[in-house]
Amino acid sequence: MKDHAYYVYITTNPARTVLYTGMTNDLVRRLAEHYDARGKAEHFAGKYFCYQLVYWEFHPYVNHAIEREKQIKGWRREKKEALIRDFNPKWRFLNEEIKG
Repeated sequence: MKDHAYYVYITTNPARTVLYTGMTNDLVRRLAEHYDARGKAEHFAGKYFCYQLVYWEFHPYVNHAIEREKQIKGWRREKKEALIRDFNPKWRFLNEEIKG
């Protein structure tokens, strides 16, 4: 039986002023895509330079990950910031930790 892995994540820009919430089955690849899209206006994350990972969570089922992504996207910024603080109190950029 194949293991499934899905991630809901939040990235921010270097100044930590913009938040982007997404879902993927390959977090390392997706972070590289965000980094490569820097400054490209056709992508929200690229336009606002949201390539720094500050939060992530694992889900074994895609439908749960999609539901969670939608839930977080519907939250006000204050609630997203509280979620990030609980997981990552200093808002460290976690990209290097994820890459291994």
